[in-house]
Amino acid sequence: MAPREHRITLLGKPGCHLCDDARAVIERVAADLGVPWEERDITASEEDHAKYWEMIPVTLIDGVQHDFWRVDEARLRAALTA
Repeated sequence: MAPREHRITLLGKPGCHLCDDARAVIERVAADLGVPWEERDITASEEDHAKYWEMIPVTLIDGVQHDFWRVDEARLRAALTA
């Protein structure tokens, strides 16, 4: 279990194969550590689209950008358990 409450957010868009890969890693890590997560479609928000469209998938931890393009499982685990 993560030592304090965290929330993971995955920013992506439909049809993004890298987003599918990132989702699988996030689902696994979140389940193992008991961390809630959510997914946001950047095409539903002009602000998200303008800010992130060249970087998806983007992973946020507690609203702060952690990774983009790929999710490194070990790095994500380390950030959630530090």
